[in-house]
Amino acid sequence: MDIPAEQLERANEKARRRKQVRDRILETKTREKGLLIVHTGKGKGKSTAAFGMALRAIGHGQRVGIVQFVKGKWETGERGVLERFADQVTIQVLGEGFTWESQDKQADIRAAQRAWQASCEMIEASRGPEPSYDLLILDELNIVLRDGTLALQPVLDTLAAKPGALHVVVTGRNAKPELIELADLVTEMTLVKHPFRAGVKAQAGIEF
Repeated sequence: MDIPAEQLERANEKARRRKQVRDRILETKTREKGLLIVHTGKGKGKSTAAFGMALRAIGHGQRVGIVQFVKGKWETGERGVLERFADQVTIQVLGEGFTWESQDKQADIRAAQRAWQASCEMIEASRGPEPSYDLLILDELNIVLRDGTLALQPVLDTLAAKPGALHVVVTGRNAKPELIELADLVTEMTLVKHPFRAGVKAQAGIEF
């Protein structure tokens, strides 16, 4: 496609101006801190995005802790991959399955408490000059908070007091407003279309 030289020069000048503005903005971003990140919403991809961050952290030589609050009974593909990096990744699978599968509220409460205790231990292990973890993923924590199987306030207090360099990712739909307020980064996955509504079952490599 032939583009007139004058049009190309205008486009290049516009790009130069955009870069100058962008560079000035980046010069003001000098802080580093451990982030509290929330992935929520009805759309697919909340845990998937979190596990993608785990792979990114592994690539940087960082250490990752993962606690699964709900999906304990599922054999997921991402778990199979991450377990190959045992020197960098610790996975605690402590869920009893979704509530419609377990059908035992007391068992759900015990499982949520065990998972939260494991999370607290990982957070504490990340303090000091030689932290055990750089990134923690609390997978489906939002679900047990929504269902009332875990008290909200102790979670908020612990996350607010986490080590300053530790990144924590919380996943699950229906994130509590208080958690969203506390978080540094919140992403809401929006459901537009899903094959389940057309009778397509969950499939390996896509849903798990």
